[in-house]
Amino acid sequence: MKETDREAVATAVQRVAGMLQRPDQLDKVEQYRRREARKKASVEARLKAAIQSQLDGVRTGLSQLHNALNDVKDIQRSLADVSKDWRQGINTIESLKDVKDAVVRHSQLAAAVENLKNIFSVPEIVRETQDLIEQGALLQAHRKLMDLECSRDGLMYEQYRMDSGNTRDMSLIHSYFGSTQGLSDELAKQLWMVLQRSLVTVRRDPTLLVSVVRIIEREEKIDRRILDRKKQTSFVPPGRPKNWKENMFKILDKTVITRIEGTQADTRESDKMWLVRHLEIIRKYVLDDLIVAKNLMVQCFPPHYEIFRNLLSMYHQALTIRMQELASEDLEANEIVSLLTWVLNTYTSTEMMGNVELAPEVDVSTLEPLLSPNVVSELLDTYMSTLTSNIIAWLRKALETDKKDWIKETEPEADQDGYYQTTLPAIVFQMFEQNLQVAAQISEDLKTKVLVLCLQQMNSFLSRYKDEAQLYKEEHLRNRQHPHCYVQYMIAIINNCQTFKESIVSLKRKYLKNEVEEGVSLSQPSMDGILDAIAKEGCSSLLEEVFLDLEQHLSELMTRKWLSGSNAVDIICVTVEDYFNDFAKIKKPYKKRMTAEAHRRVVVEYLRAVMQKRISFRSPEERKEGAERMVREAEQLRFLFRKLASGFGEDADGYCDTIIAVAEVIKLTDPSLLYLEVSTLVSKYPDIRDDHIGALLALRGDASRDMKQTIIETLEQGSTQVNPNYVPIFREIIVPSLNVAKLLK
Repeated sequence: MKETDREAVATAVQRVAGMLQRPDQLDKVEQYRRREARKKASVEARLKAAIQSQLDGVRTGLSQLHNALNDVKDIQRSLADVSKDWRQGINTIESLKDVKDAVVRHSQLAAAVENLKNIFSVPEIVRETQDLIEQGALLQAHRKLMDLECSRDGLMYEQYRMDSGNTRDMSLIHSYFGSTQGLSDELAKQLWMVLQRSLVTVRRDPTLLVSVVRIIEREEKIDRRILDRKKQTSFVPPGRPKNWKENMFKILDKTVITRIEGTQADTRESDKMWLVRHLEIIRKYVLDDLIVAKNLMVQCFPPHYEIFRNLLSMYHQALTIRMQELASEDLEANEIVSLLTWVLNTYTSTEMMGNVELAPEVDVSTLEPLLSPNVVSELLDTYMSTLTSNIIAWLRKALETDKKDWIKETEPEADQDGYYQTTLPAIVFQMFEQNLQVAAQISEDLKTKVLVLCLQQMNSFLSRYKDEAQLYKEEHLRNRQHPHCYVQYMIAIINNCQTFKESIVSLKRKYLKNEVEEGVSLSQPSMDGILDAIAKEGCSSLLEEVFLDLEQHLSELMTRKWLSGSNAVDIICVTVEDYFNDFAKIKKPYKKRMTAEAHRRVVVEYLRAVMQKRISFRSPEERKEGAERMVREAEQLRFLFRKLASGFGEDADGYCDTIIAVAEVIKLTDPSLLYLEVSTLVSKYPDIRDDHIGALLALRGDASRDMKQTIIETLEQGSTQVNPNYVPIFREIIVPSLNVAKLLK
């Protein structure tokens, strides 16, 4: 205690020292004293209050402990009294066993008395119930069946309560009511028959369907009540639970599956369109059934049965199974298309699940696909493989058919503009169009794949077409009398190239989206090149025909006969014009090229005759006469080809100007100007060679060997600038060998 006092004094001294550190604080000593006195009084008051509270708590606790002690003593006395009473009651309970047995027997007898009437009338009730079932009075039959089952179950329950191990009495009761289970099964059969025809029954006699549902609902309630009692007593009557609601949905599910499977009326052997018919029947049946279920059946079932949702699920599952079965069969290409179109498009369209009469209960976006993506992919691969083989076969057959037309004795058909054509382009692109329309029904991706396939096969086909056209030409050249209409059918082949081009462009424009056009269009240049090559070869073969007929008359040019007044050019013009009357059946792009090529070929052949040294003029008069004749014939040819080229908007007079330019060299009277004239010719036609100049000078007949040598050497030393737009014409004219050497001698 003294130690505590010392610590308190030390603390007080320290506190006072802290307050009186400056002289001016001495004036506030009284103020400090009063403040400390107030704090002390406050602390003492709180301390007294805390001590008082503790004392009150201790007082209350002691009081409660005292009361608890009294309560414990009272409980001890009560337990002693109970123990005494229990010992005294044991003997009393044992003496009441007979009473207990009597109560149980009374309960059983009471149940027997209660069901006595039913017990004695069981055979009669069974017969009545059987008659009612046969008459279709299902509700009344079920009521009597419930009475029988109630009597049986009540007796068996009482027996179970009295002696659960007494199987003999239980068996006796069960055998006495043995017909009850048979009636239950017979009634169930009738219910299932009504449910199997529920979609028909709901339209003809909805009351019957409602009765069936009421019976099932009654049985469900009885099942629930018995299962609840089982939790307490462990007793379950025979045949329970019946689970008729569960069985009802199983029956409906089997009915749906059978209805889907039963829609196949034909096979591939009896009808090529068997699958289309099968799928259309399924579509119609399913749509009609679901509309009936939505509008009528839901009114016959309790809401918690969700009958429409369950039926929709059953139909969807049955269709999934059926579609998978069909997909696993060895389907042909058109059958694969029919199946995929139905599965991917028709099923969710307004023609079926998307029908307005099924909305809003049916949301097509929530329906699972009928076929998995893997199965769809496999079917598409099979379809593309089969389609590839079919297209190759179809194209080969179409070409063979077209080739047979080429050897006919009659001219080919003409289109509305009068151009010869065969049916090949129409057949080919009609086939492509049909396959693309079919593919478009399935998906955009498949449509693009089929288009790419068609273009790829078209590329290969055109190569074969080119080869066949070449063989056709070679066969004709072996015997120009056969085929009879060779020219007309060659024209048709040329025109087909233009038709093919236009059809390819049209096909791509119609079936190809812009974003994938670049990838697919890579095949277009190669096809255009092949078609142009076929057309070019065709035009060349036709011109070969022309020049084979002109060969005799071309050989007369630049001869003495020609100089003396031959009509070779007249015949050439008539022959060319006659042929081009037939060539009028060629479509404009190719006819334009062909006319230009014919013009060029005629001029080249004319110049070739000039270079052949068939004649050498002997005098200035002959040179003048020959040159003037060349000019007249050049103008004659110019007039002819202007006439043939009318409407093309293209001027090709330059070819005939070459003949006139050569004629000017021949016509020259002053040999001293010959070098200048020849150099002008060479500058204008830079592809002219030394041998051409030698032959031309030899034709004049007045140039000495030294002059010829000088002109040729001088021209060789000069440089000629070639016009980039110049089209060579002398390059393919070959002067007979040794002519230059001979001419220089």
